[in-house]
Amino acid sequence: MKARSATSFILPSDKLNSLIHSLQQAGYQVVGPVIVDQAIIYDQIKSADDLPQGWTDEQEAGRYRLKRRQDAAYFGFNVGPNSWKKYLQLPRRQVWQAHKTADGIEIEPVNAAITPLAFLGVRSCELHAIAIQDRVFLSGEYHNEDYKQRRQSIFTVAVNCTQAAATCFCTSMNTGPAVSLPCDLEITEIINDNEHYFLLRSGSEKGQLILQQLPVTPATSAHQQQEKTAINQAEKQMSVGPRVFDSSDLQALLYRNYENPLWSDIAQRCLSCANCTMVCPTCFCSSVEDTTDLSGDHAERWEQWDSCFTADFSYIHGGSVRPDTRSRYRQWMTHKLATWHEQFNTSGCVGCGRCIAWCPVGIDITEEIVRFQESDTP
Repeated sequence: MKARSATSFILPSDKLNSLIHSLQQAGYQVVGPVIVDQAIIYDQIKSADDLPQGWTDEQEAGRYRLKRRQDAAYFGFNVGPNSWKKYLQLPRRQVWQAHKTADGIEIEPVNAAITPLAFLGVRSCELHAIAIQDRVFLSGEYHNEDYKQRRQSIFTVAVNCTQAAATCFCTSMNTGPAVSLPCDLEITEIINDNEHYFLLRSGSEKGQLILQQLPVTPATSAHQQQEKTAINQAEKQMSVGPRVFDSSDLQALLYRNYENPLWSDIAQRCLSCANCTMVCPTCFCSSVEDTTDLSGDHAERWEQWDSCFTADFSYIHGGSVRPDTRSRYRQWMTHKLATWHEQFNTSGCVGCGRCIAWCPVGIDITEEIVRFQESDTP
């Protein structure tokens, strides 16, 4: 992927369909934000009419609501309950199947057909989440071939954030709100008194080919200043409030506080329901399930998402390594913010805030971080 282009272009908002149709004509199935069951999720879209135009979200600990905006923004919301992870690391997939033959057992790998996807509306924190999963599945000696093939077929249209939810803390994790990692196309939605447009720039040869097909005009310095102002607005919204903290020492902080009584306090509130790991864009734990038919002639192996919050996940002969909620929450938070650095040379958290909004009892990871910092005695 080539370096991000310094040249910006203007696409009128009423021409957004031209981008979607160009991606479709290039052979991509376009996936973007849609409203389903009173939440904004990612699903297939066929035109701009499918997007949640004029809608936004209100988020707080244990709370998520949609509400109407006062304008016609297409991307005037933050992140919902699912992430792009479900298209790269499938929630459930068949790994192989086996058949009994006259000579023994024949095992056949299952290579599912992969549809090229265009992700429309990827936030900066989500680009960082995808990059983290790339390290998990594509670095080192062993690669996940299914993930690799799906990842290679993706076209990413990233969106700069111009607003922040109350649960967002990407500035504390250095992952946003401005797009800071490579993508194929980068867009910023601008709405003012007289105009509604998208500022576009390409980030790859694939992106440049799509850009050349769009009815765009060169952006002026005034357009670029409006973009900067809009992104700064989102950053300012995260610069104050309870979810601002120093993340530079989190790894050492959690190592020093492994036996802190705060873990027991959190465990009194945590339901061990695994919601936080299911909505997290970087959690990658999975398990495998082997099944046979009643005849014993056919067997299958399936991989599916799992969670370190379930009792069976750490079960070995003789019992579970993490038998209670205290040890499971400690494992999740310490792995996410500390030991992940040792494994993958990065934090496992991108500051998207999903685990805060979708925790049914409203446990706030940023609040817990601050509590550990305040109780810390180095």
